Amino acid sequence: MAPDLAAVEAYLKQLQDRICRALESEDGGAGFHEDAWKRPEGGGGRTRLLAEGTVFEKAGVAFSHVTGHQLPPSATAHRPELAGKPWQALGVSLVIHPRNPYVPTSHANVRFFLADAHGPNPVWWFGGGYDLTPYYGFDDDVVHWHRTARDAVSSVAPDLYPRFKRACDEYFYLKHRREPRGVGGLFFDDFNELGFERSFELMRRVGDSYLDAYRPIVARRKDLAFGERERRFQLYRRGRYVEFNLVWDRGTLFGLQSGGRTESILMSLPPLVRWDYAWTPEAGSPEARLYEHFLQPRDWTGAPTA
Repeated sequence: MAPDLAAVEAYLKQLQDRICRALESEDGGAGFHEDAWKRPEGGGGRTRLLAEGTVFEKAGVAFSHVTGHQLPPSATAHRPELAGKPWQALGVSLVIHPRNPYVPTSHANVRFFLADAHGPNPVWWFGGGYDLTPYYGFDDDVVHWHRTARDAVSSVAPDLYPRFKRACDEYFYLKHRREPRGVGGLFFDDFNELGFERSFELMRRVGDSYLDAYRPIVARRKDLAFGERERRFQLYRRGRYVEFNLVWDRGTLFGLQSGGRTESILMSLPPLVRWDYAWTPEAGSPEARLYEHFLQPRDWTGAPTA
């Protein structure tokens, strides 16, 4: 069947609303400020930002529906047949940077892409996923995260979780550092193999399960005591997040090359970060355990919980 663009847009807007309400409730202090914007070439969006909250130092949740007359090079590198075609892209993207170093940073997005909508063979696909970036990891948090992700996509097709988990491990990898960004989760792109209805269901399952995956972790860890040591390590590891988003992230590149709104594209960056030259963790330290135990891709769904 033909893609139902209106249904996708309606879902994405209400998803943004639900996530913002839940994060405001979890924070208990600050609320989201909305910045509605228009894109000169076509379309627009609404960027929502929570800053300097009780729990969340910075939380951004953005909806966008943008259109263009021809695709940028980043989108046609693997699909040269789409060069010069009109396109539309809809999505919700979010990044949460908590204040407490024991609460992981998280990222999620779900999106829909349509090119040459009025041509004889329109091209469309869904994409999205979510990933977790802890600073001080807890096995039960990571197991919960991955089991929630597995259950969400396996309800659509049982073979999807291992595929999407592997794709996430491969994508969120800092090649110049030779290390993962975090403990992974789900990642899929160019997905249309189940037809529109079931592919749309898959995207909804991913979007709907994000809060189930993340909010219990925040609730468990947000009140843990921490000091300057933990804060310094958190800011240092945030540098890896910045490096990935500015060097490797395809969404950032697409947004900038397509004339997107820079403030919204770079909303994902943390408010504070540090780089320390040639720093290495002390052997046997909690910081070393992040590298040795958590930043090692594995099947977390079968791991025991504490």
